[in-house]
Amino acid sequence: MPPTITVLGTGGTIASTEGEAGATPTLSAEELLDAVPEIREHAKLTTEQVAQVPSFEMDFETLADVRRAVRDAAGAADGIVVTHGTDTMEESAYYLDLTLDVDAPVVFTGAQRPADELSSDGPANLLTAVRAATDERVRDAGGVYVAFDEELHAARGVTKAHTRKLAGFASPESGPVASFTREDVRFHREPGSRSGSIPVDRGNAEGGREEADAEPTVEMVKSAVGVDGGGIQRAVERGADGVVLEATGAGNATGPIGDAVAAAIDEGVPVVVTSRSYEGPVAPIYGTPGGGQTIRDHGAIFAGDLPAHKARLKLRLALGETTDVEELRAHFEDD
Repeated sequence: MPPTITVLGTGGTIASTEGEAGATPTLSAEELLDAVPEIREHAKLTTEQVAQVPSFEMDFETLADVRRAVRDAAGAADGIVVTHGTDTMEESAYYLDLTLDVDAPVVFTGAQRPADELSSDGPANLLTAVRAATDERVRDAGGVYVAFDEELHAARGVTKAHTRKLAGFASPESGPVASFTREDVRFHREPGSRSGSIPVDRGNAEGGREEADAEPTVEMVKSAVGVDGGGIQRAVERGADGVVLEATGAGNATGPIGDAVAAAIDEGVPVVVTSRSYEGPVAPIYGTPGGGQTIRDHGAIFAGDLPAHKARLKLRLALGETTDVEELRAHFEDD
């Protein structure tokens, strides 16, 4: 009996066609499947349209809807495929990897070229995603992935690496989990989740929509030559519950930013430090006013090799569970 796969549509370039005002999502998940007749040879497929938006307009309310749809589908399906825009696909995949507790694997995919553009990559990527979700090793391991350009990436490490090339995604630190050919799949490392788990089902035993709008607010601030501490100061003044600092190198910033980090932490606002570098973890080394050691001594939390946008998601979720700094630190530094 073939495996059962549920395909959840959310919009994105893979579902977009050209209009007078530019490309917009118009195609349903069912229509995407119809464009790849051979895909039904791999699984029994069902579809659900969860949203119809470009991923740069994805919000936490819609993410909660996607998560709920995945959780509901996982009870009957052997795997779930989510069609999604590429701009924030890695964030949505990481969010689900942090918050889901289901056995079925979840595979995100999309396209760099709209459905009506010459040589659109959407059909091939959708076929790869379904093949990944039906693979026995992936099904046994569970977890959340991104399938793109004949590669399968784990949600924690994947990032959009190019704005337009068809090989749009990469996992800089670890490389892909697997590569696909026409006939088979080659695994480079064991599949499975690399993300810690943070529960979000609070106050709703019936499993309905999570209260996404009630979640904590986390701001992102970036360090660069001559940047002052105003970004962090304004975030605190606006009532941010947490701040993620995208530092330079191994976790360093300008002196004024270092001072602003200290002031924010004194106000009870946790600061998580990441790096704008593409590879490598942050580490407290330098002792000048903006150096990583000084920032760490102020009480900042270092996020390992997580990029700022993923650290923001994790801090936002963790703050919904605890405001204790050491418990927050454990979420990041023990990961």
